[in-house]
Amino acid sequence: GSLPKIAPGQPTKQTGNGGGNGTGHEWWDDPVEDAGETPASVSLPLTVWSPLLPHHTGLTEIAIMPCLVPPSLGDFCNPRTTPEEDALKGKWVRVEKDLNVKTGLWYLNIYYRRSRRLDVPLITDILLLEESEYSQLPEPKSEWTKASGQLRDGVYPSQNDLYLWYKLRHPLSGIPEDIELGDTITEIDVQYGEANNLFWGFQKVNVPVVKEKIGKTDAVWVTYRKGIKRLPQTTPLHFSHDGKFKILQVADLHYSVSKGQCRDLDPSALPTSLSSSIDLSTQPCYGDPLTQTFLGQTLAQEKPDLVIFTGDQLNGQGTTWDASSVITKAIAEVVEAKIPWTIVFGNHDDESDMTRKEQMKIYKALPYAVEDMIEGPEWVDGVGNYILRVRSADPSRTPILTLYFLDSHAYSSRGWSFWKPAEYDWIKPVSDPLILVGQFISTLTQLQSQIDWFLEESKKIDMIERPFTPDGAKDLDKVWKNARDETNKRLAKPNALMFFHIPLPESYSEPDVTASGEKLDFGDRLDSGGAPTHNSGFFENGILKAKENDQDPNSNVPEVKVVGNGHCHLSEDCKRVKGVWMCFGGGSSFSGYGKIGFDRRFRVYEVSDYGETVRTYKRTEKGEIVGDYVLSGKGAAGTTNTGLKTRWR
Repeated sequence: GSLPKIAPGQPTKQTGNGGGNGTGHEWWDDPVEDAGETPASVSLPLTVWSPLLPHHTGLTEIAIMPCLVPPSLGDFCNPRTTPEEDALKGKWVRVEKDLNVKTGLWYLNIYYRRSRRLDVPLITDILLLEESEYSQLPEPKSEWTKASGQLRDGVYPSQNDLYLWYKLRHPLSGIPEDIELGDTITEIDVQYGEANNLFWGFQKVNVPVVKEKIGKTDAVWVTYRKGIKRLPQTTPLHFSHDGKFKILQVADLHYSVSKGQCRDLDPSALPTSLSSSIDLSTQPCYGDPLTQTFLGQTLAQEKPDLVIFTGDQLNGQGTTWDASSVITKAIAEVVEAKIPWTIVFGNHDDESDMTRKEQMKIYKALPYAVEDMIEGPEWVDGVGNYILRVRSADPSRTPILTLYFLDSHAYSSRGWSFWKPAEYDWIKPVSDPLILVGQFISTLTQLQSQIDWFLEESKKIDMIERPFTPDGAKDLDKVWKNARDETNKRLAKPNALMFFHIPLPESYSEPDVTASGEKLDFGDRLDSGGAPTHNSGFFENGILKAKENDQDPNSNVPEVKVVGNGHCHLSEDCKRVKGVWMCFGGGSSFSGYGKIGFDRRFRVYEVSDYGETVRTYKRTEKGEIVGDYVLSGKGAAGTTNTGLKTRWR
C-alpha cells in the first residue's frame, strides 16, 4: 500500500534501546514548528505544478492533451481557454509527467485548473473508466464530468480508450476557505511502476493508465491528494537514558522504476522468511520487493534509532528514468517503521531525470527525514554536505555524538576520453586560488573545498567533559580548572562517525598493526577496487587534522573514529588506518551485483556508554549477526582486553 497514514502531528517513537526518565515526558516530545508546512494564509502559486507544495486550493477542471513535440517548449498544446474561464476557474496547469513515456507515439499530459474562488465547483473524486464501463460510474451520474481527451491516446500497441471522470461538488460560497478541504482534491501526480509507495497523502486511482508488461513496459498510474496532509513530526536525534544509540546503514539499494531483477542469487538458498515472500513458479525473482522484505525484517529485529542510506539508492543505468517513483520506494520500509532516516548520494543516483539538488528536495519532503539533512552550503562542492548531532537524553541535551555526511560525487572528467572508462570522483581538495578570487564572476565560479568545510565545521564542535555523565548542564569554566585533577575525565569533542559513498584510497592502504603483530583488518573484501585513482588528500589533510582536542598541541587522537562507505557490494570489512576505522557496508540489495554464497547484509553501529563506545556488526539475510567487534572505547580491537569476536563469514 501507500505510505502509512498517521494522525496530524504524530511524532516518531523512540525505536532504539529506550529507557524512560520516569516522568512520562521527554524533552524530544516537545512540539516543534514544522518549517515545511505552509499556513493556509500564505498564497502558493496557482500556475505551477509541484506535488510537494502543500496547496490548500482545490481543482476545478481536468483535461488530457496530446502533443507531437515536448510540451515544455511552449503552451501551444494547452487546452483551449478564454480570459473569462481563466478568471473563474483558474489557468491551465500541466502535470509535467508524460503518460506516454516508454509506451506512446507522442506526448500526453494531464492538465488541471486551480482556483481560490468560492463560487466555483471543486473536484472531490477521480475515476478511470473505459467506454464500456460507463455503467460503473457511481450515482448520481449527473455529479460526474468527463475530462476532455483520453488517457491512452497514442499508446502503442493500441489499447481500449480510457477516460478520466471527476466528481464536482457545490461551490463553497459563503463558507470559510479552509473548511471541508479534506474532501477536495488539491493535487495530481503521475507515478510509474507498482506505485505502492507514493508521496505523503497521495493515493492511486482505481486502475492504471497502462498496465505492466513484464520485461517490456512499466505500469503508469494517476495519483492524487485530498486536502492537506501534514507530515508526522520527526523527533530530534537522541541517546536513550541508558546511553545507547543505534544506526543501521543501508548500502546500495539499486532500485529501479520496475521491480528490478535479482542479481547473483540462488533463490533456493534464501531463508524461509524471504523465500516465502516470492513465488518463483509464476514469476521471475524481483530484486526490489525482495530487498524491501529483507529491510523490513531487519528494521523489526534491530529497531535502530537512525537509518543512513549511503548512496546508490537509485540503480541508474537507464532503469531510474523517473527518480521520484524510485525514491519513495527506497525509503518506504523506514517510513513504515516510523524511524528517522537520512541519505548521502552515490555515483548512480543522478543517472536519472533529476539532479542531486532536485532529489534532495524530494527526500526532505518525505516522512521521518531528519530535519538537518540538507543540500549543504552553496560554496561547498557537492550536494549533501552536512552534520547531525545526537544529544543526550537528560535535560542538558548535550551533543555527545557527531555524524558527518559528505558528497563523494560520481565520475571525474579529469583525463576523460572515449576509449577508457570514466574514473570515480573524489572529495574535493583546496580550490585553485585564482578561481576562488574570481568567484564573483559567474563564468569562473568554482565551489570551495570540502576539506576546508569539514575542518571549519569540526572547529565549531564544542568540547565536552568525557566520559559524559548525564547529570545536567556543566560549568565548563570549572571543568577547565579541574580537568587535570580528574584522572578519568578529559575535555574533548564527542566521538564522530563519517559517511559517504565512494571509499577513499586509504581504504586500500596497509592496516594498523598491534604490538603483538595483529593486523586490524576484519571481514571480507571480495571487490578488486572501488576508490578513485586520484588521491585528493582528504584523509591526511582533513580527517587526520581534525583532533578531539584542537587546543592541545600534543593531541593525536582523531575526532572521527569511523568512516562508513558503500559502493563496493562484496566488501564488508573494517580496517583501521592511522587510528581511523574504514568500514564498508556490504551489499544490502538483491537488485545490486553480488556473489552467490555471499549473503546480503546491513551494517549496524551501536554507540553506547553515552558516546564513548562504538560497536559494529552485520545482520545478514539469514538473520544472523556476523563480524561483531568494538571499534572504539572499552575493549576496542587493537587494545588490551579486546572485545573482538571471531564470527566471520
